[in-house]
This record gives sequence, structure tokens and C-alpha cells, in this order.
Amino acid sequence: MHPPFPAPPPLVLVSSCNKVLAGHPSHTVGRKYVDAVRLAGALPLIAPPFAEAQLPGLLDQVHGLLLTGSPSNVHPAHFGEGVHDEGLPLDPERDAWTLPLARLALERGLPLLAICRGAQEVNVALGGTLHQAVQEVPGYDDHRGASARGDGPSVEEVYAPAHDVAVEPGGLLARLLPEGRFTVNSIHGQGVNRLAPGLRVEARAPDGFVEAFTQPSAPGFNLCVQWHPEWQAAGNPQSMRILRAFGDAVHMYRDRVRGPLPRREPTLAR
Repeated sequence: MHPPFPAPPPLVLVSSCNKVLAGHPSHTVGRKYVDAVRLAGALPLIAPPFAEAQLPGLLDQVHGLLLTGSPSNVHPAHFGEGVHDEGLPLDPERDAWTLPLARLALERGLPLLAICRGAQEVNVALGGTLHQAVQEVPGYDDHRGASARGDGPSVEEVYAPAHDVAVEPGGLLARLLPEGRFTVNSIHGQGVNRLAPGLRVEARAPDGFVEAFTQPSAPGFNLCVQWHPEWQAAGNPQSMRILRAFGDAVHMYRDRVRGPLPRREPTLAR
């Protein structure tokens, strides 16, 4: 008997943003997110916006979902508020498909990793709310880091280590990162205000701000983080453990959905 056919590589759907580049409306994704999917052992599939009715068919084709970060904010109308700062970018076209996409992925048990804006999307999609300006909330630090400076900080300064996070005991992150405390970057102005029903805090910043959460009742792997583990992930042990866990879940989902591969019948001599 010949060995089974090699398994096709798993596909991870990567959400895109909507920007105008040199006058051309464009769908964009930072390369660091694509590289993170490859580090997880999967192939990235960058997707433009889809109509909500098309999402089930889209998710039929993939084995995982990465909701990326973005300079744009989730529109506050999705959690019952007006816009706090008109000068900050919004992306309503992204909101229109990523919010229902997040709900559907969790319902299916599709492995989900959500980063920065992506984490905020998940919280809002499930009924939570956001602080639109964390730095203005009494008791919280300014989590925008060097990105808040007006003197044009370098990319390295923007993504530099900013503060520790403390992992909550008993959850997914505690299993992945048993050291319990490590340092992360911090580039966000928005963040979790009221956590959606059913979500579990996985890590907090020193000021108590929610830095990571999961939906424990979902049938598949899911992790939402406010920092950017994809930044220079290959050299960061905490980032790599997160990406490997996501990649393992993606591979298991592919194998469960696909089922066993057929075996080749022996070739008869002629």
C-alpha cells in the first residue's frame, strides 16, 4: 500500500482594510499578519469585504480566521455611541462584514486569532462596548505608546516593548504562557470597556485594562489580544507559542472537516 496523499495546507482567512492609496480605493493587509499565518504553519488567504449572506460559503473554504489590527476604529454606532474624535479613521465597510464574520466563526468552532482592532471587533460583535479614548478614562494609562507622539516615531519605536501583562490563572493563556507575566507592545487608543457576555479575561495590563480574552463556550480555539504578537514574532517566545497553538488548532480543524484521506490502490503490474 502506498502512503496516503499528502494533506493540503490549511488556509487561514485574513481580514483586510479599506484605504485609498495614490487615489485608488484599495484593500490592504500588513505583511506582518501574513507572515504570522505562515509562522503558524498555514497559508494566508487575504479577503476583501464580503456580503453577510456570502460568509457561510466563504468559511466553508478555510480552516482558520485571523482578524487583523488596523489604524481605523470600530464605528461606535455598533455599541450605541456617537463618534468621540472625528479626526480618527473609521472603516465602516470593514465593520459590515467582520462583525458578523466573527460571530459565525465562533459559532462554527473555526479557530480564531484576533489582534488589536480584531479583538475589539469580537467584543463588539458579541455585545460588548469599547472605550473610544482609553487615555481619557480615569485610572487607565495612555496605551497609545509612541504612536501618540507628533514627532514621527520610527516603526521600531512604535512597536517597542511598552508594559507587562499579567495572565489570569486557569485560562487558555495560562496554559500557553505559564510564566504568567511578560512584556508587550501597546499601540491602541480604543479598547474594551464592557466585556461582552460569555467572554473571559485572559490577561490584564498593570492598570487593570483588559489585554486578552476568550469565549470559553465556543467549540473551537479562540484568542483575542490587544497587543501585536505578530510584530517580529519569530524572535518572541510568547508570540511563537500563541501562533503555534493557533496553527495546531487550524491543522486539527482542517483534518476534522476534511476527514481521512483516501489511500492509493496498488498499481497492477502490466
